[in-house]
Amino acid sequence: MDFETLKRQMQEAGIAGAGGAGFPSYGKLSEGLKVLLVNGSECEPLLYTDFHLLKRELSTVLSGAETVAEVLGIPEVLLCIKAHTAEQLSRKDGEPLSSRARVKILPDVYPVGDEVSLIYQATGKVVAPGALPKTAGVLVFNAETAYNIGQKVLRGENVTEKWVTVGGAVEAPFVVRVPLGTPVSDLFARHSVAVPEGYAVLDGGPSMGKLIDPERAVVTKTTKAILVLPESIEAVRSKRMDAEMSVARAETACCQCTHCTDVCPRALLGYPIEPHKLVRTSPQAAEADASLVLAASLCCGCGLCTDFACCQGISPKAVIDHYKTVLKRHNLRFGARVTPKVSAEREYRMIPVERWKKALGVAKFDKLPRFLGEESYSRVELPLLQSIGAPALPAVENGAKVERGQIIANAAEGLSLPLHASIAGTVRILGGAIEIERKE
Repeated sequence: MDFETLKRQMQEAGIAGAGGAGFPSYGKLSEGLKVLLVNGSECEPLLYTDFHLLKRELSTVLSGAETVAEVLGIPEVLLCIKAHTAEQLSRKDGEPLSSRARVKILPDVYPVGDEVSLIYQATGKVVAPGALPKTAGVLVFNAETAYNIGQKVLRGENVTEKWVTVGGAVEAPFVVRVPLGTPVSDLFARHSVAVPEGYAVLDGGPSMGKLIDPERAVVTKTTKAILVLPESIEAVRSKRMDAEMSVARAETACCQCTHCTDVCPRALLGYPIEPHKLVRTSPQAAEADASLVLAASLCCGCGLCTDFACCQGISPKAVIDHYKTVLKRHNLRFGARVTPKVSAEREYRMIPVERWKKALGVAKFDKLPRFLGEESYSRVELPLLQSIGAPALPAVENGAKVERGQIIANAAEGLSLPLHASIAGTVRILGGAIEIERKE
């Protein structure tokens, strides 16, 4: 297989970053790379999706990663997992998995699964601020992304399913494989998962996950977990904070203690981002001159500044997110040439996962979930946009009969991915989504 064939196959299969970012994976391929990192670190607490995937499908994950490495001429593949996962899987640091792949054990700290932090922790290389990992000779794929590549290469399978952790305040957490587009309400109903009054539902982890309406939300290519959590804990409470109010009061309420900057993972890697200064920047000044807040584009969104560091009850993350939208409106991003210098204090300022779980209020919900295998559902709703880039374009009409794996929407021009039927059934176009229903 050559470079263009691999790139085409990955696009045709609809493979996007399965770890949550959703970047079309074919767009990451590049020549001249030195190492491929398979990210199985489960950055967020309560997530065990990659754990069960690696426990059961390691050979497929490695096949996907090694195919990419062989085609691109990458000499080394590192399977990156945290220490607690390595212990549960009985893996040793440096353990060979193949002629070019070996295990790399990472410390149990947050957010080591962030791409920039992961690259430094695994290789000692720092990606320059505003640059792509390929500039450091590194390619990173989530473990499930590598699995999806393996599925395509080995079996010709397109992306039609998702591995998902269902956890939090549920009686018996579990990991399951479901068709893309499975309604969260149907998933909950099958497993008798209730959402009591005073509880919220997140798509993703407790730190970077998003609040969703379980009656309307569906499983997408970037859904790593569905969590039920109390509204009263910090993980949910900080997400409920009014963003406009946070921005309005931040510049006066902030006491400039610098705690947010002291623990910022990107700042500790030498990135020119100082959350405490962004917090004190006037929103009016930023609107007038967006270059004042260019550093906001370097934020990884981990939430440590808000849920761990801030002693004033404000949200530096909300402020930075606001400035990211300002930069987007002005079509600006950080592009200065900066040579980062890793802080000598980084090792001592990294936040242990156990401490982070307590700060979020989720420690008591951290239980190793059981694996339930693959499940089938009779109705799915597939959003046309499930990755970064342009939404797919419907290739079927209302009433059409489709089979599982069949293309139902073509990739658009530019960065885009096609969409495949995740079940067999009858199509209904819903504007920004395609519904498929199978009569039982």
